[in-house]
Amino acid sequence: MRELVIGGRRVAIFFVNGLADLFGFVVEGVGEGLLLDGRMYPGRMPQEPDTERVVRGSRDGFTENIIVNTALLRRRLRDEKLRVEIRRVGERSKSDVAIAYLEDVANPGLVDFVRRRIDGVQVDGIPMTDKSLQEYIIGQSWNPYPLVRYTERPDVAVQHLLEGHVLILFDTSPSVMITPTTFFHHVQHAEEYRQTPVVGMYLRWVRFFGIFTSVFLLPLWFLYATHPWLVPPGLEMIGVKKPTDVPLFAQILIAELFIDLMRMAAIHTPTPLATALGILVTIILGDAATEAGLFVPKIVLYIAVSAIGLFATPSYEMSLANRLMRLFLLFAVALFGAPGLIVGTTLILLSLVFTHSFNTPYFCPLIPFNASGFFHVLFRMPVPLERKRAVITQPMDPTRK
Repeated sequence: MRELVIGGRRVAIFFVNGLADLFGFVVEGVGEGLLLDGRMYPGRMPQEPDTERVVRGSRDGFTENIIVNTALLRRRLRDEKLRVEIRRVGERSKSDVAIAYLEDVANPGLVDFVRRRIDGVQVDGIPMTDKSLQEYIIGQSWNPYPLVRYTERPDVAVQHLLEGHVLILFDTSPSVMITPTTFFHHVQHAEEYRQTPVVGMYLRWVRFFGIFTSVFLLPLWFLYATHPWLVPPGLEMIGVKKPTDVPLFAQILIAELFIDLMRMAAIHTPTPLATALGILVTIILGDAATEAGLFVPKIVLYIAVSAIGLFATPSYEMSLANRLMRLFLLFAVALFGAPGLIVGTTLILLSLVFTHSFNTPYFCPLIPFNASGFFHVLFRMPVPLERKRAVITQPMDPTRK
């Protein structure tokens, strides 16, 4: 035990049970003591996440240490109303989970809902961290679209705190879970707010166009290629001029399979070899397969454009969901033609409309329609003009101060 004099009062510092990672403070004249956990875990330094890079902006990101992650939040949001509640999940693992929110902004019902769901998790351990916890919180669902948003950028997380969202941090995971989220939260990127409003709005529209093409471009082309009488006048060149030995639908499925294999191989390939892998696959798909008659050249073109749209989607989970929807539409067109495309698109929209994330409509602010909210989705407004918080979180304080 050591004694110090601070502000004219004696302060005793002692270790609990002889452990150097747990120590306490006792201040003269104060009837209560303070215990502090001083444990240190091995970990890496904050660095920019690979999936959320920006041209301008901070280069730090969340790490696997929950203490470091909460410190990154408090560094950007020095408000005494910021609350971080630490909870334990797992009978054996006893993993640390933190709930972060602004006490005077976040809806108390939302905070209580998240708190009850986390406290209700009954499991021996969650080795897959935040994703496993999400399945316990959200519940079992076969909907491929992500109902929460993940981010590894502290600035993005703090921006959502100011909007009234509740963050969930999991120890050993560099990703922070943002709740609740809608479809349109997954199609926006921090780069839009690192540029001027006009440039940011242009980037947003280009990204919307890329996301649209990633889902509908290939099914539309397949419909026009197999039903040439539906091709609009002046666009006859988009069809296939001569028959092929391999059916078009089989060619598309093979190309889709190769794209997925290339993506998975790139993930598991060391970085110095990733470039060589990309060149090899490009030669095989773009040249050798076309010369051999396996693919029509236009299929390679439209597959590549659709893949670029997937890679331009800010949310990795959203891009995977859109990929499944594209395959669903391709099967619908192959089986039923134009009615299949129309009915398939309608079913996708209906599934999005009836989906909820933490009791929040997933397609808000489009359905139910909110003019102001949808306007801010389409247009990147200057920050000084954004005087209202997003309505989807039902914040206690709707006005920015």
